[in-house]
Amino acid sequence: MIEVRHLTKRYGDTLAVDDLNFTIEKGRIYGFLGPNGAGKSTTMNIITGYLASTDGSVTINGHDILEDAEAAKKNIGYRAPRRTCACRRFILI
Repeated sequence: MIEVRHLTKRYGDTLAVDDLNFTIEKGRIYGFLGPNGAGKSTTMNIITGYLASTDGSVTINGHDILEDAEAAKKNIGYRAPRRTCACRRFILI
């Protein structure tokens, strides 16, 4: 299970992700849809531990992605998009 609580990311004065909350149950498939600049890539980078949030938390099967990154990352698989197709991102738990 992935739990995202009050996720926020700022780059200086720019708010990239604003108080995002959701839960993804094990075995479910979800997609992020939105225009360029909506925060989809930023959110995925935070969920997978490649980027720290400004505020909020991400837990993967009970492991905080920042405080217990090694255990959290053992529970996910992530495929970043190819440069020729930025439309596909996969995360598995």
